[in-house]
Amino acid sequence: MEKRITNPWKWQDARSYVQAVEVKNVESTLYVSGQTAINADGISSNEDMKSQLILALQNLEKVISEAGFECKGIVRLNIYTTSTAELWPHFSVFQDWIAKHDIQQATTLLEVTSLFETLKVELEATVVK
Repeated sequence: MEKRITNPWKWQDARSYVQAVEVKNVESTLYVSGQTAINADGISSNEDMKSQLILALQNLEKVISEAGFECKGIVRLNIYTTSTAELWPHFSVFQDWIAKHDIQQATTLLEVTSLFETLKVELEATVVK
């Protein structure tokens, strides 16, 4: 697999994403459903944004790993949240996770009216190898 990153500017670097990712010679592509703060028993979290973000990242990592892929292969990551104001103070949790896995992904962040049940954040990914 070959990845080429396009960043006409530098400001996105501080936000832990890239403007575009071109991928060639892909062996396989994994499209991951939105991962949230739902525990192994299927119960939605009613905890705060930080706790939900951490569990959503753990769930995303688990699905990717169990599918035989690596998090560093994420090329697209969409973030849905019910409150950007609640998310921003904990954005470093997301950025640290991105750095830990050496991910360079295109990202879209959307604030939505609601998510399933009591959920505050959802992560949807496209992963290649």
